[in-house]
Amino acid sequence: MFILGAASSIAKKPFTNSFNFQRHFILSLMANSPARVSASFSSSPASSPVHSPFKRVGTHNGSFHCDEALGCFMIRLTQKFSNAEIVRTRDPQVLEGLDAVLDVGGVYDPSRYRYDHHQKGFEEVFGHGFSSKLSSAGLVYKHFGKEIIANELKVNEEHPDVHHIFLAVYRSFMEAIDAVDNGINQYDTDQPPKYVNNTHLSSRVGRLNLDWTDPDQSPEKENEAFQRAMALAGSEFLDSVRFHVRSWLPARSIVKETLVARQSVDPSGEILVLNKFCPWKLHLFELEGELKIDPTIKYVLYQDERSKQWRVQAVAVSPDRFESRKALPSLWRGLRDDELSKEAGIPGCVFVHMSGFIGGNQNFDGALAMARAALKM
Repeated sequence: MFILGAASSIAKKPFTNSFNFQRHFILSLMANSPARVSASFSSSPASSPVHSPFKRVGTHNGSFHCDEALGCFMIRLTQKFSNAEIVRTRDPQVLEGLDAVLDVGGVYDPSRYRYDHHQKGFEEVFGHGFSSKLSSAGLVYKHFGKEIIANELKVNEEHPDVHHIFLAVYRSFMEAIDAVDNGINQYDTDQPPKYVNNTHLSSRVGRLNLDWTDPDQSPEKENEAFQRAMALAGSEFLDSVRFHVRSWLPARSIVKETLVARQSVDPSGEILVLNKFCPWKLHLFELEGELKIDPTIKYVLYQDERSKQWRVQAVAVSPDRFESRKALPSLWRGLRDDELSKEAGIPGCVFVHMSGFIGGNQNFDGALAMARAALKM
């Protein structure tokens, strides 16, 4: 049983029709998760641990944030805390008797499954080159993320794919949760933002808190809101993990294979050919470092699935910059079709963008000839 408790010693009627609706909502939403999800409410902290068949995980009651909602969801995906009861309280005596505690209690001690980040002197980060201070969600992910990912991949935690996805999910999803919760600006600037962004996950979870105008401010109503917060944050977390398993990881394998074979395309080793298009940019920069590629890749060739023409794309200087390592020649830029083919001396040319970051040819041989010519100019 999954109990969202308000830490009251007075037992209340456990369920309502509204609860049953929410229960079925979570069950249907999480039907494909690695851990079976069931849910029930109680205002009591929990049953006696002697008689309870499940572990009990505590977090604070009152207003909630994305980090503890996500942390509670994630920890229940683990073998140790599968289907754990969630006890929402700030009572130190209740918290002391629980199996794990998130975002409350003033203690970070993974040996006792204590994952708070509010105490003085807390400076824990994810590591692996990341420097954002962790929230309770980040702490749970740091200690249990590999197990969750290994379950999704159906491999053991030591498999190298687990490590790659572990880092990628933190970079693309988890770090923002940590940073927002800890008040870390996305950019180093003293200028006010040019617009307000309340569309990110942390904001959307925050809006699930009871509104001050809601006439029902009961612990039961609050727990229902927290349940919805867990479902929202958890579903997006699983979406991120599954995207990395089903799309990101296969793309990484394709890019790695083409990098290894790059000199069979051109002796320079600076032209990459994707026989099947996939998202390649972030993988390319990471793999160049891992494989110590020198010289770096200047052009990537791939077929446009719609037009069936081939593209020649110049690699940017970094993933977040528009400037190219070696843009296509200035004499080609802005030209099209016969005019471009005549200028380049290569048949079948279609276009070159005004910035020189991309061009096209009707066939592979023409695209390769464009890349080889551009390397020499």
